[in-house]
Order: sequence, then structure tokens, then C-alpha cells
Amino acid sequence: MDVARPKCQYEDYLVLILTRGSPVPVSTVSGMVAELFRKKPVLEMRAIERAAGARSRRSLFRDLDALGYLSSYTHTGRFYTLKSIPDFDSDGLWRYEGIGFSRDGTLKATVRRLVESAEAGHTQRELQLRLGTRVHNPLLALVEHRRLRREAVAAEYVYLAAARARAAKQLERRRAAAASAGQTPIPSLEVEVLAEVIHGARLPPPDAATLAARLSARGVRASPAEVGAVLERHGLKKTAWSPSRRSRH
Repeated sequence: MDVARPKCQYEDYLVLILTRGSPVPVSTVSGMVAELFRKKPVLEMRAIERAAGARSRRSLFRDLDALGYLSSYTHTGRFYTLKSIPDFDSDGLWRYEGIGFSRDGTLKATVRRLVESAEAGHTQRELQLRLGTRVHNPLLALVEHRRLRREAVAAEYVYLAAARARAAKQLERRRAAAASAGQTPIPSLEVEVLAEVIHGARLPPPDAATLAARLSARGVRASPAEVGAVLERHGLKKTAWSPSRRSRH
């Protein structure tokens, strides 16, 4: 009597390919990989490797190349998707469950494009807010290799295109924007100053010069006058202090 052969069971999106010592046809593996991404649009390489059985990572990357893939610019690039999957926004970015992808592929290439296309350049803080990840290292590398320029404007470095004419226009617009803000401290500087005040809440209230020095040690450029404007704006100007004041009820 014939015994029905049990069907292969799928666990989540992983498909285990078993062979009798013979290699899995490339077309079969490519189709399997594409099917994995249809079930789950973002995968780690270890999930793809487990699904492909004994196929080497090098071979799997050839399969991914044939399909067209992107690696994430967040999470140290350990997540993958197919180029046909992302619905990129106007900045060429796409996020899936907190994992970021860019039409440019790498974080460095993405940062460079965003800076070059920005009408007034970008600060590090602006880029980090937009990309949702740290950009210090790629910015430093791009400046060192003369792929971008940077200029100090209103207590922050502004990153500009490498092309001289384009950078000049970006800088002009950024300075105009800073001038139109008048004496109102820029929001990012306010955040930094207030963070320093809160961090040192158990200490005597620092003066503007001390705060400016602390900020400088963290790479935030600000003059004592600019810091003083933030303190005054929030009613935090230094007053006389003695330990006895803290003990009053």
C-alpha cells in the first residue's frame, strides 16, 4: 500500500531546500529568494542562508545581484530588500519597521546627495533627524575626501556641496536664513544649552562662558553671547547661589 508522503512544512517565511548531494539550480534558488521577499520585504542574510541550505554566501550575493537588491543604511547594513519593493519618499528614503533604506544604497552616498540637493546645505543635526541614524562618520569622511565642504554658520557647521558655485549659493541662503532669525536663538542651540543646564542641575547654575566651554568640548560651536541669549530667553540667568539655599524647605 502506498504511503502518502508528508508535505514540507513552512516556518514563517523560511523555506528549507533539501537535496541528495546535488547542487540546487540557480534559477530555483533565485525564485526561492524572491519568494522570501514577497513573504517578508526585509530580511537578514542569515535568514536567506538558512533558507538556501548549503549555498554559499558568495553565491547568494550573486543571486541577489541578479534580482537587484539594497542593503539598509541603518543597523550597519545588515538588512536587505529587493529594489522593486521600497516605495521611496521624495528624499529617496524608505523605512520598514524602523529599518532605513535609500535609493543610493549606502549612508555615505545618501548623505552626500541630500547635502548637494539642499538649497541651503544641511547641518549634522538636520541630517540625523531626517535619516534617523548618526551621520558624524560619513560627514567627516566626505569632508576629508573633498566630496563635501563645511562652513560655520550660527554656531553650527553647515555641510555644502563640493562644487564651489553650488556651495556659494547654499551658504548665501543659509546665512540669509540665519540673519532673518534675528536675535532668536536657533532651536538646536537652545536644546543643547538646556540639556547642559539640566545635566548639571545639582551644581551651581553655570554662567554663559562656562556653558559655552562645555558645549565646545562636545563639538557644539556657540559663543558666550549666544548661550547667554538662550539663558535669558528661558529665565535662567545666573544668580547668587550658596549650599544653604538647597537645604531650605
